[in-house]
Amino acid sequence: MAERAGLSAERLVRAGAELADEAGFEQVTLSALARRFDVKVASLYSHLRNSRDLRTRIALLALQELADRAADALAGRAGKDALTAFANAYRDYAREHPGRYAAARLRLDPETAAASAGVRHTQMTRAILRGYDLAEPDQTHAVRLLGSVFHGFVDLELAGGFQHSAPDSEESWVRTLDALDSLLRAWPEH
Repeated sequence: MAERAGLSAERLVRAGAELADEAGFEQVTLSALARRFDVKVASLYSHLRNSRDLRTRIALLALQELADRAADALAGRAGKDALTAFANAYRDYAREHPGRYAAARLRLDPETAAASAGVRHTQMTRAILRGYDLAEPDQTHAVRLLGSVFHGFVDLELAGGFQHSAPDSEESWVRTLDALDSLLRAWPEH
């Protein structure tokens, strides 16, 4: 039945990513995917091991898409311009693909994580920070800070956390990026 439907692992992962964006990443299961294709769950097992395998593959897809988008945004930029472009790439991706964005933060086993595009995310963040002349271990601290701020802001914004008060979240986003740039330029000595 699945073969008649023209199913492949790639097609199932893409459909799972679309489902994640529509219904939320937590709703992505083999059962939900089987319903989407009007096939029995058992017919998906020739392409995917289980729901965890599906969710992991969606996470890897999202990490790759987001890394590609961030790399395009960073091309030819440095300093605050690079920081802003990188942050906006994350925020825009999250707004366009909320389920995939959630998937990109799925905890992966160490081997899978090391082989994923997640490594590119760290490399790009470190490339931005070279413009701020941070040495280790401060560079690692700054990578963690940026990730925390970007993801925290985006998660709160997607959850509607900023809808009920002024100023609007766009103004706060711009001010947050300004503050990060100032902090990175004046990183405190240890």
